Formats: sequence, C-alpha cells, structure tokens
Amino acid sequence: MTTPYRDGFAPVTEEITAFDLPVTGRIPAELNGRYLRNGPNPFDLDDPNAAHLFLGEGMVHGVRLRDGRAEWYRNRWVRNAATARRLGEEPRKGAVHADFDFAPNTHVIGHAGRTFATVEAGARPYELTYELDTVGPCDFGGTLPGGYAAHTKLDPRTGELHAVAYYFGWDHHQHVVLDPQGRVSRTTDIPIADAPMVHDFALTQRYVVIYDLPVTFSMDHAAKGAPLPYSWNDEHPARIGLLPRDGGQVRWLEVEPCWIFHTLNAYDDGDQVVIDAVRYPKRFVDARLDLGGQPTLDRFTLDTVSGKVSETRLDDRAQEFPRADERLTSLPHRYGYAAASHDYVDVAYPGDTGIEDLPDEAFGNALIKHDLPRGAQETRTFGRGSAVGEPVFVPSEGSAAEDDGYVMAFVNDPRRGATDLVILSAQDFRGEPVATVHLPARVPLGFHGSWIPDTEGQ
Repeated sequence: MTTPYRDGFAPVTEEITAFDLPVTGRIPAELNGRYLRNGPNPFDLDDPNAAHLFLGEGMVHGVRLRDGRAEWYRNRWVRNAATARRLGEEPRKGAVHADFDFAPNTHVIGHAGRTFATVEAGARPYELTYELDTVGPCDFGGTLPGGYAAHTKLDPRTGELHAVAYYFGWDHHQHVVLDPQGRVSRTTDIPIADAPMVHDFALTQRYVVIYDLPVTFSMDHAAKGAPLPYSWNDEHPARIGLLPRDGGQVRWLEVEPCWIFHTLNAYDDGDQVVIDAVRYPKRFVDARLDLGGQPTLDRFTLDTVSGKVSETRLDDRAQEFPRADERLTSLPHRYGYAAASHDYVDVAYPGDTGIEDLPDEAFGNALIKHDLPRGAQETRTFGRGSAVGEPVFVPSEGSAAEDDGYVMAFVNDPRRGATDLVILSAQDFRGEPVATVHLPARVPLGFHGSWIPDTEGQ
C-alpha cells in the first residue's frame, strides 16, 4: 500500500514537552499566547486509513510565547476513543455524532476561552486544555444538534462564530452559529442534493456564502473501499449560495465548475458580494487528490441584482492556505497571505492512487503577501529544501493599520532536521525574521493553525 505519509509528512512517534526554547532574534513582548497547529499524524502506516492524507489521527503542535520568551513546545495526539485506548488511557466522556468518533486533524481554534480541534464531514470537535491535553468530544453544552466543521469564521463585530457543517447521511448542509459564550445560538438547514463536500465557506456582513461544487459523496468509490469516497461529479452543477444572515432563503448563483478548499476573505460592496479564494479547475478526480490542476488566487464577484458572477485571476502562481487579518473577516480587506512555491510541483497527495513519490516541494519554501488593490505581491523565501506551512497574521497590540503586525508560520529546517516557528514583520515581509523559535523536533507538514492570545484561550 502506498502512503502519503513520507518525507515532510512522515508522522512523529513521540509526544514531547520542552521548555525555554532557544530563540534567534527577539520575540515581541506583546505576543502572549499560543501558536497552535493541527495535522494528521497516524500511529500505524499499515492502517488502511493511512492511505489517505486526510484521515490520519490529529496531532496538535503548540508554542507558548510569554514576555518575550518561548516558554514551551508541546505536541499531543487528539484522543478520540481509539487513540486513547492505543495510548493505554480511558476514553474521554462525551457524545459523538452518528457514532462517528474521529480524532480531529484539520484545524485548532480558540473561542469563549476554550480550545477546540476541528474536522469536517460530521464529526464533532474535541476540546483541549491550555496545555493541549484532551478534554473530550464537544457539543457546546448540549446545544450542537449534529456534527461540526473544520473551518469557522468569527464575526469581529458580533463575536459570533459561524460554521457550515455537512455529513454524507444528511440531505442538507447546516449553518451553525455560536454565541460569544460558546453555545449554539441558532442553526439553519440548507437543502443540498448529492451530499457534496464543503471544506470551507465565506462570511460577509449580509450573507453566509456557501460553496456547492462538483465534489460529492460517491457510493461507487465507497463500495471500492476508497478511504475518503468523495469524487468529482460532472453531473453536479457548480453554484454559490447566499444565505441572508438576517433570515430568508438561500439564493443560488451558477459558476464555472471548480473546486475551493479555502477562502481568503469576503465582503459586501453595494449590491455585489466579493469573494477571494484559492480556486482549482478540478479536484478529487476519481477520488484522487493529486489531479485537477494548480490552485490560483481568484476573485468571484456576485451581482445580487443581475444574478451574474464574474471571475478574476488575482495571482496565477500556485498557492494555498490563504489567510487575512481576521479583524476584517466579512469586511473589505487589502492584504492577504498564502503559502506558495517558486518551482511548484502539483500538490501530490497519493492516497490510494498508486503514486510512488510525494514531492518535497509539495508545500514549497515561500510565503506570499498580497496587496490586492495594487495587484502587487511580495514573496518571502526560506532556505533550499525548507517547507513552510500556513501563514497566520497576528496584529500588533493597539494597531489600526491592516498590516501592522506579524506573520507566523512553522518552517521545516532540513539542516537541523527540526522545525522553527518563524515570526516575520508583516510590514517588512522580505526582511530578516523578527524572531525564530527553534523547536526541539520536526513538526510534520499539516493543515491549519491559530494564534490564540492568552485572553482567549485560558
């Protein structure tokens, strides 16, 4: 069996706790909190689930910064029942959805003073302690009716946390809103045919933006034993839905067939809705993750009067993991950040495809800063053979300017065989890092992370 867990993706085998990490440069004293990142880290590469990159047990890696010091590094498996037993522990208490108990491996977020590891497709989040130990599956105090989602959007004006959940056994998607106290305040079911995947969504001040794209649950692939039986479906129309946040029916607008994993940001502009996202021509072709063309940064402009949608290419370089200043979620933005590579090799996630080699360049060694109104970009490269993950923007204390702050990312350093947490100045993007925190171990390439200030995650 071919496995995608090799090279930079190869799992680590130990949980580590290290204190007083060495630092090159100076960590800004205002950065008090944790940089956390989630990703798949399977126990057993002979397990059938290890044939797919999306299905390894989640492991959260974290660095705590305080008063100019890198106080600790920790990595911990998310302990669903199977993982807990594997580690010789009792399963944590808590209800799962539809008997689907998965160790979330996609994102890690903070909300209402709590920390959650998240994943999509019907599983519930798992709550973690400040030190990344597992509390258990979470239904937000009994208020979550079903499963949850990998990606969330925090409305900076209301403090509400939005998500769009899906599950192959549902005939709908579900918009879920958490109040600032961390309880579900409302849900809205959105009827959807063919059980499509919805990895991410977008939020504006007027709308929840829902992607209904041609990647759907496939019984044929499920019967063949595909670990993740979702496949490109030419018979499923591509469309974007606008769910009014103040109530009402979804309005659907047709778009050219494509696939979107991640949104940079979205906002209202008069009668138009503007969405910046990473767009693939196709994905999940025959349930494979390595086919379908390169991802580019595109803008979708939806005219709510005429019903027409226009698409504009913002940057044709291959890139992924777009992030913006989250103070501007649902509001107009100028800047965005993404992970990219100069010499891009199509991100090959072999899964059960029989592909033998996973290219070292899969994540690349560069970050991009976009100045969208100017159509300009700055590229920050790291050393040869390095691999850099998702960039996370952290505003400076009391800052007003959109790029007054820092960009954080894990960078695998092949010289040390370990990983650094690199802190860049967003306004001096190409300059020397403000600080580089040298971790004692390698962090496998993974998915999404967050900066969680101490005021939000204790």
